[in-house]
Amino acid sequence: MILTASASDAGKRLDVFLQEQLSQYSRSRLQEWVKGGRVRVNGAAGRASLRLRGAEKVEVEPAELPPLRAVAEDLPLQILYQDQDVIAVDKPAGMVVHAGAGHQSGTLVNALLHHFGALSKAGGEERPGVVHRLDRYTSGVILVARNDAAHRSLAAQFASRQVEKVYLALVHGALPRDEGRIEKPISRDPVRRVRMTARRAEGRQAITEWKVLQRFKGFTLVEVRIKTGRTHQIRVHLASIGHPVAGDRLYGAPARVEGRPPLERCFLHAHRIRFLRPATGESLTLESPLPEELRVWMAGLEPAG
Repeated sequence: MILTASASDAGKRLDVFLQEQLSQYSRSRLQEWVKGGRVRVNGAAGRASLRLRGAEKVEVEPAELPPLRAVAEDLPLQILYQDQDVIAVDKPAGMVVHAGAGHQSGTLVNALLHHFGALSKAGGEERPGVVHRLDRYTSGVILVARNDAAHRSLAAQFASRQVEKVYLALVHGALPRDEGRIEKPISRDPVRRVRMTARRAEGRQAITEWKVLQRFKGFTLVEVRIKTGRTHQIRVHLASIGHPVAGDRLYGAPARVEGRPPLERCFLHAHRIRFLRPATGESLTLESPLPEELRVWMAGLEPAG
């Protein structure tokens, strides 16, 4: 792979530049490649601490990645619902849904395989049962398919926007209206590859609707409904209108709020989901209550006057 540093990269360490440009790989893997001489800057082996000046040609020779295969692990799970086709789990913040670069264990899929054994293989061996995902630091209800037929049914419902997903989010600032709709395409940020952006004309269509539930001094609690399922959609869209989700430092939320303890996660929770049971076509609505750590943090806020 050949990367080119731009003027905006001047002064960055080589390892930071690589993390931004190759976010699909873990930090430790990139560091291994640097140490192993697999990263060259203008033809010479690079050091992780090398400061870029801009305009350098960075060549990366990836080492072969080991195949990913999900294995069972004895991890706690909060089950909201289960039948012969579907499992609904209340995912905690901090848990990754499935294995990937930098996350080979401790995932939701690892736990599901221990508790339930075989799951749908329609999504591949490394993602058994996974029909949709939640960000690592987003909590709440997530559906898992137990067999391939159920997987196909749920996937079709998501694709046709039959599934209703409702989130709760606490955002910075006072939203000017009591409800609104955001329609901005979402694409990968060309500068910071770990982020998505809604500032470019190109990208995939994304629709987010929000409604104010409660106002506090400096914050607003909103109910959010998404009509599409883009990566980081709610976080990107709310940040794009100047109201980042509390705790979401990647999209502009401050690291600390005066007078409040640090929030070590995004204040974003998948509260409710409605779908059709694959076997019967019956409409089913499942809810996950707001986690205690979020309720406690919000309880310390002063209501708006």
